[in-house]
Amino acid sequence: MTRSRWAAWLRMLAGLGILVALVWHLGSQAFLDGLRRIDAATLLAALAIGVLTTVFSAWRWCLVARGLGLRLPLGRAVADYYRALFLNAALPGGVLGDVHRAVDHGRTSGNLGRGVRAVALERTAGQVVLLVTGAAVLLVRPSPVLAPVARFLASPAVALALAVTGLLVVAVAVRLRRRGASRGERALRTVLAEARQGLLARGVWPGVALSSVAVLAGYLGMFVLAARVAGVTAPTTELVPLVVLALLAMALPVNVGGWGPREGVAAWAFGAAGLGATQGLTTAVIYGVLAFVASLPGAAVLLGPALRRSAPLPAKQPAPSAAVPRPADGHPRTGSTGMVRQRGAEVPSAVGGGARYQAQTHGERSETPWSAGPP
Repeated sequence: MTRSRWAAWLRMLAGLGILVALVWHLGSQAFLDGLRRIDAATLLAALAIGVLTTVFSAWRWCLVARGLGLRLPLGRAVADYYRALFLNAALPGGVLGDVHRAVDHGRTSGNLGRGVRAVALERTAGQVVLLVTGAAVLLVRPSPVLAPVARFLASPAVALALAVTGLLVVAVAVRLRRRGASRGERALRTVLAEARQGLLARGVWPGVALSSVAVLAGYLGMFVLAARVAGVTAPTTELVPLVVLALLAMALPVNVGGWGPREGVAAWAFGAAGLGATQGLTTAVIYGVLAFVASLPGAAVLLGPALRRSAPLPAKQPAPSAAVPRPADGHPRTGSTGMVRQRGAEVPSAVGGGARYQAQTHGERSETPWSAGPP
């Protein structure tokens, strides 16, 4: 088994471990309550929010791809994004759908590397907006959750990890500089140049920023909807910081179809805010179900080509008969084509309107009307 497969399995096991720990400490009732509270109106609202977030996400992808010189129509981008969302929600890891759309667009556009980097930049733009907005919300809006978060960020372990990371980055940069224009340095320069073209260009970044804010607003709205369905009555201003933390946890690559860190952080954040860890877990479960329902149009996009290939072909219509009906007067029709039979041989002969062809056999002349069939 390769190293990448080992890493994928470890990430999936970590997500499963988080879910098992939550069930062990809080019980399975939170999961069952979340499923029982969902009704048809909630599902329709989730589908509507999903349309909003998917269209704006696809528009952001189009802007980044066009900034890199790749052609990507909005209609195709929406369909591919829906398919990616469904695969992300249905398969372990939570990123296989994005990998599929990146490779597919790269191959169809004729530049696989640039197509993959376009998807990576598009996803990075969304995460950057989420991080900036989340930091602003957590700093502006006082919340009981901020105290433990601040203590964690100010802990010596985090400071040491940041220092070690900074030293490694500096060491790698110095080594690349000493080796000259190595392959790694050229690749880094290419990525930075494409980031400027795909994200920071004058005609690109306003649309990328606007679409990212709209997508984040849709995610926040769906999480607040899930909290209301779970029975949480706290004000929305009190819920937003908790929701931001849960959304940030979803970016961690240790999940099973998006499940795992989101539920753990939601349970911890709601408990720290005095709303109850069980309520937080139920809210996260409802959000997971609503997010999956919002991605279901992607299943139709995924199965559409297979269904079209397996559909039965239309019945073949019988070919119209080439025989020319015999007029009442026994004469052939105008412009018909006849055959002259001479001593057993057939020779084509064009005849005019109202004319007759002559069939001569053994020297005898006879008048026979033309027929399209064999003699």
